[in-house]
Amino acid sequence: MKVAIMQPYFFPYLGYWQLMNAVDKYVIFDDVNYIKRGWIHRNRILVHGQAAYFNLPKFGGSQNQLINEVKVNNDPRLVRKNLSKIEASYKKAPYYADAYPIVRSVLECGKENTVDYLLESFRIVGDYLGIKTELIMSSHLEKDCSLRAQEKVLAICKILEATEYYNAIGGKSLYSYEDFSLQGIKLKFLKPGISEYEQFGGDFVSSLSIIDVMMFNSRKTVQKMLREYELE
Repeated sequence: MKVAIMQPYFFPYLGYWQLMNAVDKYVIFDDVNYIKRGWIHRNRILVHGQAAYFNLPKFGGSQNQLINEVKVNNDPRLVRKNLSKIEASYKKAPYYADAYPIVRSVLECGKENTVDYLLESFRIVGDYLGIKTELIMSSHLEKDCSLRAQEKVLAICKILEATEYYNAIGGKSLYSYEDFSLQGIKLKFLKPGISEYEQFGGDFVSSLSIIDVMMFNSRKTVQKMLREYELE
């Protein structure tokens, strides 16, 4: 049983989806503190050849709140503004006709809780990309919430009977191969392999939202890209 755990992000970059696709169960850390300058309510898209932030409107959003306590602002004017931004940025992209309806379905989903909204976005984009991974809310698991860092991850792995735990490569310094091995779990780190692709003929801008990837690549190509990673 392969397990990964991550906070929910807004239209995250390709590496996030590679991690989700690589495991059997993907736990969404919804009962941890909200990070104001993280990726929960924002990501980056291509605007006039440059990376620009694309935001999910919200009410409040304090680091004293849990992620699942923050609310989405579904004001129709803000939804239309975001849709117009996507249209203006990508209407000439080769796969706009395929990708735009996916983005629109997410932006118009109407979910009021941030976690419910992002979970719905994972389902909509995941269905388009053929990702079959089971999504699980951390808050739905009976665990000791006083645990922190590696111990909390190990506790979740034990609840889910994980035999392997996959983590993003950026967290390599946070976890111990030996500690996981003592619990009968193989620890692996996923290093994304993100190939450059054509973006309106300009210099390639990397690590943008999955929106950008879907706009410039066919669904079949993106599905292939999901498998382009290394495990350490």
